[in-house]
Formats: sequence, structure tokens, C-alpha cells
Amino acid sequence: MSGTVVHLHKTPDPSQETARPDLTVVPDPPATPPAVPLWVRSGRAVRAVVTPENTRTATRLAVRHGLYVVGGARIVAKRTWDGRTAARYERMLRAAEAAGNYEVAAEWEERGQRYREARHRRRMDLLHSPLAAAKGAAVGTGAGIGGLVLLGVALAVATKDPAEVVTPLMAVVEFISLMVTIVRVVWGPLISVGPFLALLALWAVGSKEQAAPRWALPAHARSGEGEPITPSIVVKALRDLGVPALRNAIKEMGDAGAAMLGPIRIAGCGVEVDVTLPSGVSTVEVQGRRRKLAENLTRHEHEVFITIPEAARTVRLWIADSGALDEPIGPSPLVTDETLTANYKTGRAPWGQDLRGDAAALSLYQRHLLVTGLSNQGKTAALRALALWLALDRSVQFWIADLKGIGDWAMFDGIAQVLIEGPSDDHVIQATDMVEDAVEEMNRRIEERRRDPAAVFPPLIVLVDEAQLAFMCPVVGKDKRPYGGAKATSRYFMAVRKIHNQGRAVDVLMWQGTQDPTDQNLPKLVREGAHTRASLVVGTESQSRMALGDKAVNGGAAPHLLRQGLDKGTLVVASDGIAIPAGQASITVRTHFIDDEPAAEIAARAKALRDGVTTLRVIDQVEERDALADVATVIGDAPRLRTNEVLKRLHSLAPQVYGDQWTNDRLKSLLEEHGEEPKKSHGVMVIHRDHVLRALANRDTDGSASAAE
Repeated sequence: MSGTVVHLHKTPDPSQETARPDLTVVPDPPATPPAVPLWVRSGRAVRAVVTPENTRTATRLAVRHGLYVVGGARIVAKRTWDGRTAARYERMLRAAEAAGNYEVAAEWEERGQRYREARHRRRMDLLHSPLAAAKGAAVGTGAGIGGLVLLGVALAVATKDPAEVVTPLMAVVEFISLMVTIVRVVWGPLISVGPFLALLALWAVGSKEQAAPRWALPAHARSGEGEPITPSIVVKALRDLGVPALRNAIKEMGDAGAAMLGPIRIAGCGVEVDVTLPSGVSTVEVQGRRRKLAENLTRHEHEVFITIPEAARTVRLWIADSGALDEPIGPSPLVTDETLTANYKTGRAPWGQDLRGDAAALSLYQRHLLVTGLSNQGKTAALRALALWLALDRSVQFWIADLKGIGDWAMFDGIAQVLIEGPSDDHVIQATDMVEDAVEEMNRRIEERRRDPAAVFPPLIVLVDEAQLAFMCPVVGKDKRPYGGAKATSRYFMAVRKIHNQGRAVDVLMWQGTQDPTDQNLPKLVREGAHTRASLVVGTESQSRMALGDKAVNGGAAPHLLRQGLDKGTLVVASDGIAIPAGQASITVRTHFIDDEPAAEIAARAKALRDGVTTLRVIDQVEERDALADVATVIGDAPRLRTNEVLKRLHSLAPQVYGDQWTNDRLKSLLEEHGEEPKKSHGVMVIHRDHVLRALANRDTDGSASAAE
């Protein structure tokens, strides 16, 4: 045989193979799988046994009931120890010291001392008790025998039989013999059953306290759904919060960590409890761990609210029932009660419910309003609900600019004196003119108030929805002043600032709804000028501070922790116009949602209360008029006319253009722009025809144009 080596792992081309009788082909041996270690095989076998759900359920059952007995014994032993020693007083003393409440610590120390003194007296009494007990037993036995003998003598006399003297004594002896017989019969089975009864009692105690690991508890107990909030649960949640100083203080307190807690009160669809933190633990440390605290309490993050009350080193926890915040709160009283009316000065708008389930009503009297939040979270609906309620007061006037323009405010046609609807720059310009007209109206009222301090004016609500469009408008007017922005030359910004500064005194109020607040679309001076600030869900904590202010956020307000899409209509409100628990800077309100159809019905009731209001829909204006030329036209050939007469004629000439917004002040400003102004004649303001013609000539010379909007 030849010594040629053939590598069989190479597969030759069959077409090139030739028969080689001198070669013997030996096939490769089959591959042997690697050996599996014994511990791996054992682990797989154990896993196969314990993996089935039935096995796990049986294991949980056995462990749970076995540990119920152990836990019950521990609980009974602890209770017995507490009852026989001063351990309870020592724990309460340490808890009070850890919490820094030294007055309470001194009180517990005094109680413990009284307990020790009483225990000492009882023990000293035990030294004399055997002798006293012996004397008592001897006296009792002698008295008993004597009594029985006397009873026997009485029976012997009555029956004339001397043998009856010992009958009572023998009856007692027989009774004692019977008791001994009964004890002999029962004692054996009792000794056998007694331990089982004791174990059953311990199991009952452990079962009631659920003295077993959470993984071994039943499914409903493991999930924690519907689990009631108890002091021990709150203390454990705080202990496991990850704050070392808090954990160590609770360990020193022992089971008396509940001494930190105030009473757990039912508050609407949840409970509320005040927690006095130990020395060295800041309220900020607890606030910053809201999610972990909620999970420790077997709740979702949105179901736990942490606020700071007036008391020092205290946090107030409101813990919702599982799933309660996902339930609707019901319709608005505006929808269900057709007899409901409004009063701007003394009434409160039914806005929704707070977390306690109490009605949340907002006073709107002389308060500027700001509502902000992310898009499509219920901002317009919340703002409109307030306006619908206030519309039921016939004395209130509305000037509305809806810069979204999709009909959300269409039902105010016939209620509002001005209604602008649309998102374009032209609509922003018209909204800016409307706010500037409100400034003129405010100045007129202030001037009249100076002349007559008793003057009273109807409330005027200047409402701009989607106001961020106005602040971000890039258009620059003919006077080189931008409509948007936050500079001293920005027209919308300055008009809003002026109303914020002085409007409240004469009931000219600014309401704004904005979206996704930033320093650019909601300047600092504007947002801080609002008396009532409300925020839906926002994206970040910095936006929460923009919406509500630092004080509210530092006090626990957290609209950035609301759930986008799930918490629609839920507002965090900072205002003195709503009832806020003492010590808190804000309150969370779940607002009533009023859909378009019921909103139209409420608006119809409001229209029925009014004499009839003609709404100037500025968006429908298609013509632009030359105001100065129109003034010349209405004067005609008259040498001069009173300003009131000029305004009347302008209104007759173009009522949609020269409406209620045209006042003496606006007419005066028109002439002053071109170097002329009204003069007084016999104490009455008049406009001279020659002055108007001269103003027209000056304007034509300058190449400028004036248009009334």
C-alpha cells in the first residue's frame, strides 16, 4: 500500500475524481458533543421542576402559611414584651428625639418613669403576697368549713337526723372528686391538641398582619392594587426612599417611625398625611424622589402629590386610590343647572374639582388670567369654561381674539363686542389693535375716575387665545414698531403690560391662553403680571416655573409631572382667587370639560340675558378706509363740528369700521399724527374743517397714508 496521505475534509470535484485502487478512504468519526457539567444538568433539572406555574403557586402557598406562623409568633412575642417592659416608651422617646421634638420626648420619658415606678411597687408587693395569700387561704378554708358545718347542723335539726351534719361537707368533697375526674379525662387530649391550637392562633395573627415576604403573598397583595395606606406602609416607603439620614433616623426609631406621621385623613379619592421629617432631612430631598416614593407606596407617579405646608420640616403627601385619577369627574354645573347665574364681583366660577373631590371655584374679580400648557391638553376648554360662566353676568363685556381660528369661540358671536378669529399675521395685527384700544378705554376710565371717584364701569375682559402668536409675530408696522417681541417698542407686549399695570383698578382685565411657554413666546414681565396663573402639563420644570412662578414650584407645584394626553384638563393653579389649603402655594384642579354643543347652549342662555349685542367680527372686514378723508367727508361744508357729532357721522358712514372702538381719544390721535388736533369752542371739543384739510395736505406732501382698521 502506498504512503500517500489524503485529506478527507476537502471535498474534491466529482468530475475530476478517478478510481484509485491503491487508496483506502476512511470516513471522519461523528462529532462528539462537549460534555455538560453535572452542576449545569442539575440546575436545568431543578429549573424544569420549579418553572411551571403550579409549582410556583404551591411553593408560595407553603412558604406563606409557614411564615405566617413564624411571623405571628414574633408579633405575639413583641406585644408581650412591650406589655411587660418599658420598651414601648423607649421607642417613642427615641422617635421624638430623632424627629427633634424634645417636648414630646420629655413627656414620653416621664410616662416611662411612671410606668417603672408602678412596676416597682407591684414587685415589692409580691414579697409580702405569699404570707398574705397563706393567711387568706387559711381564713377562707376555716370560714368555708365552718359555714358548711353550720349548714349541716341546720339540716340535722330540720330532719331530726344527726347524720345530716356532714352532708354539705361530703357534697363538696364529691364535687372536688368530680372535677379531678374531668381533668384526668380532658388533660390528655388537651395536651395533644393544645400545641395545634397555639399554632393556629399564631397563624391567624401572622395572616392578619401578612407576615410573609411580598413574593409569597397572594397575587392581589403582591400587586398592591387597592392596598390601603397605613402608617407602616408610609414609614416603609420613606425608609426605602434612598435618603441615608432619613433611613438611619427611622431605624433608630424602631417601629415607632410612625411618630413622624400626622393623622391619615380621607381626602377625596385618596388620603392625605403630613410627615414631619427628622433633623438633617430636607423637604427637597423627598420632593425630588416622587417617583420612587410612589412606587414604594405601590402607586404610579401621577397618583402621589408632595406639597410643603406651613409647618417647618414637613411634607404633605396626597396619595390617590389606585386608578381613581383616571375616572371622569362629571359634567359642569353650567351644563346641568340651567338656572345657574354669575356675578362678576361676588361669584366664583365652577371650574372643576380638586384632588380631595371638593368643588374648585375661581373668583375672577379684578384678576388678570394666564393659562398655559402643551398643545391639545385642554387649554382653550379651561379658558372658555370661565368665560361662559362670566357671560351669564350681563354687565360683563368681552373683546375676544381667537388666534387659532377654528371656531372654538364662535358661540360668543352676539356676546362679545369684538371677535377676531384666525391665525395669520393680519389677525395678530387686528388683535394688537384690539388690545391697544383696550388701553385707550382703560385710560378713558382712569381719567373719568379722576373726575368722579364714584364712577363705576362695566367689566371688560380682553381675551387673547393662542397669545404666543402675538408675541412671535415678525411684522413691523409703518411706524417701525414691531407687533411681536418683548421690547419697549413691541406693540402687543407694551399694550398687555399697560393693562396689567393699571387695568385692574377700572375693571379692564387681560386674559391670555398660551402654548408651550418659553421666554420668547411668553415674556417674564407678562407672565408675572397675571394674578391667576394656571398650567396644564408642560415639558420641563423650567416651563413650570415660567407658568406658575418659582414660589409655587418650590412649594410642590409640578405640572411637568402630569401625563401628556392622559391628564387633559388637569391644571395646577396658583392664585388667591381659589381656596388653597393653608401653607400651600398652589392647588391641582381637574376641570370640567364643556363640549362645543353644550357650550353653545350656555352661550344662548347668556345672550338671552342681554339686550342684544352686535359683535364686530374684525376678521370679516374686507375694506380699508381712509379715516382722515372720511372725517373731511362727514364734516362737509360745515366750518367745524363737535367731536361727538363727527363720531356719529363716521359710524353712520361705515358702521363696521367706525364702531365702539372709535372714541374721542382715537379721533384726537388721528389728527395729532398729522400735526393737527381738536380745539375747544365754548368749552366743547370741536374739529375744524380747515384743520382736517390742512392735515390731508400735509399727509399728501409727506407721501404717507392713514388707514382705519
